[in-house]
Amino acid sequence: MRRIMSKKKILYVTQEMNPFTDLTEISGILRELAQKAMESGNEVRILMPRYGTINERRHRLHEVVRLSGMNIIVDDDDYPLIIKVASLPGARLQVYFLDNEEFFKRKQIFEDNKGKPFDDNQERMIFFCKGVIETVKKFGWPPDIIHCHGWMTSLMPVYIKRAYKTEPLFQKSKVIFSAYPNNYADSFNDDFLEKAQINNLEEEDLMSFKKNGSINLIDGVLEYADNIAIARRTESENGLKLDESDKVRNLDYTEMSDLLEQYISFYNELLED
Repeated sequence: MRRIMSKKKILYVTQEMNPFTDLTEISGILRELAQKAMESGNEVRILMPRYGTINERRHRLHEVVRLSGMNIIVDDDDYPLIIKVASLPGARLQVYFLDNEEFFKRKQIFEDNKGKPFDDNQERMIFFCKGVIETVKKFGWPPDIIHCHGWMTSLMPVYIKRAYKTEPLFQKSKVIFSAYPNNYADSFNDDFLEKAQINNLEEEDLMSFKKNGSINLIDGVLEYADNIAIARRTESENGLKLDESDKVRNLDYTEMSDLLEQYISFYNELLED
């Protein structure tokens, strides 16, 4: 395997990650991939939501005062953004958690205790994606690769490529979206496109997220991400059906180590362009 020639900055934006959450395969893949990228000689940072299900004492989360104190606007309302951090057990990696009492304090993640998706999942996604970008700006840390995992990160590509297109930190960033079959777009309402308009975005910039009258997150991602990666176990595909596109990379694997090697090689290809 070829290593990336010089140390690169890789930002992982994820809706979940072991050992803090364990909802789907995303949690396990992201945990292993982040460590693999770091061990391959790169700088790695990870951002995810601080759900109320995460035990702060057990995982030793603490607030990063210098990063906290921002307000994120969603649908003309201001929501305080608190940033917390914890070390990833067994690795020299830090995970940054975006916290807000209104959106993340509840003791369920995406659904209530009756299995009904939360009515404000779309607002939570908008808050999270914008909060990630504002946090990275506070880092002053220009990522070479921004690798997004899960539906909750679906607005990252359009925000990076459109809403923050003049931001110097992101001028050379490659945005990868890892697509998985589970998402909550069916529960989004008609106000989504309007609420997702931040900075200088217009509704027309977001029209790719709407298909046949419904919100379709993957189509919006396909419009703006540099690449979409789909991890599929050889004997069991993940069920996503995408139109053929030069942006889509299928990563077939049987062992986790095989998938990790493919991702690192994929990063190499992107950074050589």
